[in-house]
Amino acid sequence: MLAYTIRRVLILVPLAFGIATVAFCLLLFFPGDPVSVLLGDAASPKQVAMMRQSLGLDEPWFLRLWHYLWSLAQGDLGISIFQRRPVADIILERLPATLELATAAILIAILIGLVLGIVAAVWRGTWIDMGVMLIAQLGISMPVFWLGIMLVYVFSVSLGWLPSISRGPALLPALGQAFTGNGTALRTSLTHLFLPALSLGLGQAAIISRLVRASVLEVMHEDFVRTARAKGLGRLRVLLVHVLRNALLPIVSVIGLRFGVLLAGAVLTEAIFAWPGLGQLIVTAVSQRDLPLILGLLLTFALMFALVNLIVDLIYGLVDPRISLE
Repeated sequence: MLAYTIRRVLILVPLAFGIATVAFCLLLFFPGDPVSVLLGDAASPKQVAMMRQSLGLDEPWFLRLWHYLWSLAQGDLGISIFQRRPVADIILERLPATLELATAAILIAILIGLVLGIVAAVWRGTWIDMGVMLIAQLGISMPVFWLGIMLVYVFSVSLGWLPSISRGPALLPALGQAFTGNGTALRTSLTHLFLPALSLGLGQAAIISRLVRASVLEVMHEDFVRTARAKGLGRLRVLLVHVLRNALLPIVSVIGLRFGVLLAGAVLTEAIFAWPGLGQLIVTAVSQRDLPLILGLLLTFALMFALVNLIVDLIYGLVDPRISLE
């Protein structure tokens, strides 16, 4: 497994350069000019020309691509046109907030999705099964921005239980403070995190629950499950030890995919809850035509997806030892 992991990590290097090249070429067709956005309509042609020269936008596209790839090889993602700061520093400032939100959302999705999927499979064909599948269908069909607004209206505006916008203290430092006896920061962090994480997690839970139901039902008809029941094993033990473990492979795959989607696709939720993550950052970068920042964010999202896929493949080997990763 170690050799497989090393090979997959090394593959990320040419993958990063390939993604950077494709993203750079696509941005050549991006409408709008960052210089016009930066200087405004009142700028003179001389000022525009000087600014384009200072930003390197007057060079041919292939020279700009070469300079970008050369800087990328040295670990430099460039300088943001509007913030005048290294792109890597800006992304690293926002990345923890996105990881925190996506992790909380996927944990909520796994918990709700597993419970509902198993319940629907065990009571297949009953009103419980029909109710769970109806809830799952509603969760899949419900737009995430509408759900976020409704959660804010119910829990923040009407009941006043939870804050509606912004991020509280960072979760990991707050956990450290809680272990030392100060739980105030942790409570504040969780109350700010709960609504956006729930808004993201409910839709993913609906998808996971449908897959869990189908996967568990398929495994429940296998011969080894009937053999386990014939040996007199308890229903709960058969379900957890024999059925669920063998049904996990497609579930793990979908969970990994949905986690990658949460990392890169929480734009609307971050906008609704004013969550200072990468989703909100890319909206700002696109509106400002900040090309270096857009390129850095696209590369970050792609590499996060690749890392999530690698982790999922490694989990495959742990869930089913029969799978060889070498």
